[in-house]
Amino acid sequence: MLDWFKKIGKDYPDFWMEYISKFEEKSNRYVALTVETSGINPKKNVILSFAAIGIVNQNIIVNDYFEFSMNDFETEADAIQKFIEYIGNATLVGHRIYLDVEMINEALSKMDCGRIKNEALDVEIMHKKLFDIHEDKPMSLNEIVSHYKIIHADKSSNADDAFTIALLFLKLKSQLQLK
Repeated sequence: MLDWFKKIGKDYPDFWMEYISKFEEKSNRYVALTVETSGINPKKNVILSFAAIGIVNQNIIVNDYFEFSMNDFETEADAIQKFIEYIGNATLVGHRIYLDVEMINEALSKMDCGRIKNEALDVEIMHKKLFDIHEDKPMSLNEIVSHYKIIHADKSSNADDAFTIALLFLKLKSQLQLK
């Protein structure tokens, strides 16, 4: 794949080329992710912070954890680069993950990089599939986790949300019989 980029003459940053090379093999790692943004429009709003935790097989890997605020870095590009290096080729898991992915992609476009290549799973969609719910009414993370009797604070941090999403994902993965 890296040869293809060289052939078309695209000059990506080194971290991006290393990221792309990781997709030559499929990962068994998932990353439960939550992204705090200044709004829901990827073109107008920005990422404020990330929190993520790794999952392998049926285990939440407590020391595979990443959390940062944009205030922790000199530039948004530095923060996004560290995040991309962290996620590698893992499958991303989140609540309304597709907005998070679009926000990340918008930040990457400002860095002259491509779009992230990671697969993404949304716990809200997984829950609705499990119970054959066809209505478009959005469900809050609190609504979903209460169904599975997972304790989740009303005023939680990004880190709390990432851990809750990881717990919820493991329950959904098991009930949907996903590998």
